[in-house]
Parts: sequence; C-alpha cells; structure tokens
Amino acid sequence: MTFRIAFLMAAALPLAGQTSIRGFAPGQVGQQRHLEKRALALPEARNIGEYLKRMAAKPHIAGSPASREVAEYAAGLFRSWGYEVAVESFQVLLPYPTQRVVELVSPTKFKASLMEPAIPEDPTSGQKDQIPSYNAYSASGDVTAALVYVNYGVPDDYKVLAEQGIDVKGKIVIARYGQSWRGVKPKVAYEHGAVGCLIYSDPRDDGYFNGDAYPKGPWRPAASAQRGSVMDMSLYVGDPLTPGQPSDGDAKRLALADVTTLMKIPVLPISWEDAKPLLKSLTGPVAPPEWRGALPFTYHIGPGAGEVHLKLDFDWTQKPIYDVIATMPGSTWPDQWIVYGNHHDAWVNGANDPISGASSLLESARSLAMLRKQGWQPKRTIKFALWDAEEFGLVGSTEWVEKHQEELDRKTVAYVNSDANAKGTLGVSGSPSLEEFFEEILRDLPDPADPKRSLLAAQKGKDAKGFHLGTLGSGSDFVAFIHHTGISSLSLGFGFPASGGVYHSIYDDVTWYTKFADPDFEGGKSLSDVTMTSMLRLSDATVLPFEFTRLAATIGGYLKELEKLAADQKGSLNLKAPLAELEKLEAAAAQYETRYQAVNGRLASLSPAALEPLNRALYQTERALLLPNGLPGRPWYKSQICAPGQYTGYGAKTLPGIREPAELGQWKTANEQVGAVVQVLQTLTSRVNEASGLLGKL
Repeated sequence: MTFRIAFLMAAALPLAGQTSIRGFAPGQVGQQRHLEKRALALPEARNIGEYLKRMAAKPHIAGSPASREVAEYAAGLFRSWGYEVAVESFQVLLPYPTQRVVELVSPTKFKASLMEPAIPEDPTSGQKDQIPSYNAYSASGDVTAALVYVNYGVPDDYKVLAEQGIDVKGKIVIARYGQSWRGVKPKVAYEHGAVGCLIYSDPRDDGYFNGDAYPKGPWRPAASAQRGSVMDMSLYVGDPLTPGQPSDGDAKRLALADVTTLMKIPVLPISWEDAKPLLKSLTGPVAPPEWRGALPFTYHIGPGAGEVHLKLDFDWTQKPIYDVIATMPGSTWPDQWIVYGNHHDAWVNGANDPISGASSLLESARSLAMLRKQGWQPKRTIKFALWDAEEFGLVGSTEWVEKHQEELDRKTVAYVNSDANAKGTLGVSGSPSLEEFFEEILRDLPDPADPKRSLLAAQKGKDAKGFHLGTLGSGSDFVAFIHHTGISSLSLGFGFPASGGVYHSIYDDVTWYTKFADPDFEGGKSLSDVTMTSMLRLSDATVLPFEFTRLAATIGGYLKELEKLAADQKGSLNLKAPLAELEKLEAAAAQYETRYQAVNGRLASLSPAALEPLNRALYQTERALLLPNGLPGRPWYKSQICAPGQYTGYGAKTLPGIREPAELGQWKTANEQVGAVVQVLQTLTSRVNEASGLLGKL
C-alpha cells in the first residue's frame, strides 16, 4: 500500500465517525464530506516540488527583476488553471546595502569577511545576485567605539548590565539572535545610548550545539549570517514612507527624516565566525551562565581595550514590487470573500522561507481549479494571493490591504495565511471566533506523522488543556488583515525544528530543503490538505462557522492575566467595567449558540437572500474589536484585543493598551486605557446580539 493510499484511507476514518460540521445543516454534511474527500485526492506532492524548484532556483529579493519573474511565473500558473488574475504593483522603499565594514581597530587588527562562502555540495550556494548579509532599514552610519556584549539585547538584559554598573552609552553593542525579534535589539540599544549594533548567530541557538552544521546536517555553518528587516513593526508595517496609505500613483510620501519605523543607529548581522574575534577581545565581568553561548572561550561582557569600527550605507531607493491575486468567483455570495495568502519574495533563494508555503498554496489553487472543472463552484469568492516584499516588513500585503481597505472591510469573511512549511508539527494561530471551526478541521484530518490519529489528537497531545489557537502578533502577512482592518484570520504551517539553521541565508535553497526539511514534499501536501479543507468549508458554509463562547472565554482569560499582573506587581488596576461587559458578551454568545443550534436543522431550506444579512453580521464581528484611533502611540494598530508587543516583535501582547503600561508599572496610563476595552466589548456584544436576532428571525 502506498503512503498516498494509506493517507486517504486514514483520512476517511475520522470523517465517517463524525456527524456535524459547523455551518452546515445535518442533511448537507454528507455531501460536504464527499466533496472534501474528492478534494483531498487532488494535490500531488510532486507538483509542489516542481513549483518549489522553479521559484527557488535563484535569488529573488523583493525589488529585483528575479522577484518579478517569480510573480509572473505564478500568475501564469493561475491563468492556466482558469483563474482571473491581477498583478498589482507598488513602488516602495527597499534599501539595498552599498557599504558594509566591521573591523576591530585596536589593540589588535581584524576585519570581518561578511561573506557566506559557497559549499561544494550545494550547487546554488555560489550563485550571483545574492544580496549581501544586512539588516534592511538600518541607519547609515560610520562609528568607532568600544564594544559591549548584551546577550540577546532585550530590555531585561539591560537590567543585568545596570546591576553590573555597565553603561552602553556611546558604545557599539553585540547581541546574539534569539529571544525576540531582531528589530527589538537595535531599538533597545539606541534607547540606552548605543551608537551601533551587531547581531550574530551563536551556535548554541542555531548552530553546531544543536546538531551537525550544514552541509553535514541542517544547522547554521560558521560563516553564515541571518539577514532580515529591523523595521520597527510595532508602530506600523508596510512601506515606511506611506503609513496607512497605498504606495501607488501619486501617493504622498514621508521624508526619510520623518519616518518613525527606521532604526536610529547602524545595525548589521554577522556570523559567529566573524563575531568570535570581537567577543574574544572583551574583558570586564564574566557573563552570567544564561548569557553564555557555545563558542569555545569565556564570555565576557566588556567593554575591553579594543575598539570596533562599523560603517554602513544603503541606496535608499524605491523599487517596484508585485502582488499576484487570483480569483475564483463565488456562485451564491460573490461579494463575500475568502482570501488565502503566502509571500513569494525571499532574502536569497528562499526554498524554505517562503517558497515551501507558496508552492503548497499553488497546489491548493490547482486542486480547487480541478474540482471546479468537475462541476463544483464555491458559493463564496475565493482569492489566492502571493505577496511581495514580506521580508522587508510585510510590505506587499499591507499596501494591497491599504489600497483595497474599504472593499475588504465590506466583503472579506476571513484571511488564511501560510509562510515557511516543512515536514513536521502543525502550528496554528488565529482569531478565537474561528477556534471551534478549526478544531473541527483538525478533527477530520489525519496527522501525517501518524495517520492512525487525527491532527487534533496530535495537537491535544501537546497541550493537556486541549486545543487552542495561538494569538496572532506579527511576523507574517496576516498583520494588516487582523490588526489594521479587523478581518478574522488564521496563520498556519508545519514546522521543521532545524529550519532556523539556514534561516535568511544563502543556504536556504533547494539542496538544503530537499535533503533535510521535506525531501518528498509530503509536508507541502499536508498543508494543502488543511488549507483546502478550511477554504472549502469557509466558502460553502450555509452559515459562517464563527462561534463566540470561546472568544468570550479567551478575552476573559486575558482579563484574568491582567488581574494577576496587577496583584503580582502590587499595582492598582480597575477592571470592574470590562468584567461586567464580559458577562454581557458571555450571555450574548450563549444566546447565539442556542439559536444557532435551534435553526441548524433547517439551514438547507433557507434562501441565500435570507441568509446574507446574517452571514454579513457574523464576519463583521471581528471589526468590532477595532477603534479608529488605534493603540496609544501607534494608531495604525487598531485592534484593542491583541497586537505585536513593542518589545517582543513577533510575539503578541493581549489587551495591549492596558497590558504594556501595566508591565512597566504605569498604572495611571493602564487604567486610562480600560475604557477602550470596554468600548470594543460593548460593540462586540452588540454585533453578536445582532447576529442572534437575525437567527431568531429565521
């Protein structure tokens, strides 16, 4: 028995034993399951491999001709499958490096190579047109100063420095990658007076300490460095020059001096091979045990007698980017959209990040097109998107959302996001109102690692408390959808633990990926199974599968966390008003659920026209969590329920308007923001009651 046949047989086991799918009447479930079974037979791993090998064949950084070629290739595939295709272009700020110098100038001399060498076993690792290792949106600068080691460079590390009596003012700091998003490190360094920042990859975190380094194993080799943006994404994402507005036509652009998301000091990523002489030059206190990496010497904090020279410059030019949008019109509710996106740009070849996910998206699109040729038509419009310039700061998706925001607000039911993908464990985060919906998806699909059990069983095996969606912070293209526009979102992918070993390096290519991450592309097939099933149910559900008791419980958990935070820090936080509103939301959610269960048996007899107002009210509930003025100090982020943390980057902060000042002991400010949470809870309760009332009329 082939793996593919075994997989399909296993897939049928949970389906046969389940009697309900949220959003479908009992009499519709059998037909829906039959449709999904047909769909699961269509994706082919070999096709995913072909797309990946083509799109990751050469470097294609955003703004380059090669990136446009990848976009045109994908657009051609979509057209060949019968989709309506638009390629939308924006002109955005994408600085490339023009000067990079790191050297130890005293008391000994050392000049960093800042080069990732080709590996003989990897035929594409020596290709031309590889962008040198750098951090996009670093400041230009030419500084010479003493060096200080700051561990991961997060705020708590500076507390340790203060306890040691070490000041980084006027100095260059060196931090290791990890524990936070890279852009936090130069941000915090600047706030403490540093004049430059180096970020190196310590082998303890993603190198030989974890296993064999590439090419023998998947982990980062000695001379490899992690490229990446250091845009301050906690303020806003997208083109730094046009916050809140699309960068097309005659867009009004900020002067560079007025852009708040650019770093204020020069920052550069380096390999541990280049970092080693710099770290060895440090004297001063021995680093605490938790600060020590895996390099073979004693880690000192510094400063030492030596000085480091850091010189960086960039072209600071605007370049074109290309988003590919493929549309399959809906037959019943064409003005209700399901959008699924993954980016196509990469720092270099990007086989893992992002082409693995982009290739799975393409195969999902091909499979749904085949299903349509067999007679199926989605009831709601499905849009596939391949975004450009994600790596610079979610630029392509954000500019597209800002351009189409009014229409997206009116029409978009949900956004599904993927990114890097491999053979491994499924990770998923998303809007709590979609938690029950996605739990049913996991219930009905087999775990590719063990087809005898479901993906849900695999998830519950990781968490004794049961399945819960993670909270969406930042780091991929869902940000503009959920945090700025209030569109319910999911972000998912199968993960390979060692993917960080070549992350954002020249070695993230087809050779590495097919040797270590997903040799047979079955991980890509598994992702297609999950995304296709999700899209089929979202597009065809008679009543959209939003559920609000879990949303209320999730928000209640956030409020309890704030109560504990205040108690632990002996602060004063008055949460009586939001807790009272939460009780009203819980009652509204319970009433909606009662009415949904009562009408569920008659869904098939109701006309699309009668259901349209209900479904519209349902997908507008996430919009209720936004306020027009946004969060304090960062108005672009409008959701009051979650946002990327100002000092966590990718990591989310829940009820951020209250939580972040509370964590800093700013209780007056925290209490001032309680009213904003009360306001969105009131609006949310009103929207749920509206949907419940519409159900009652049915």
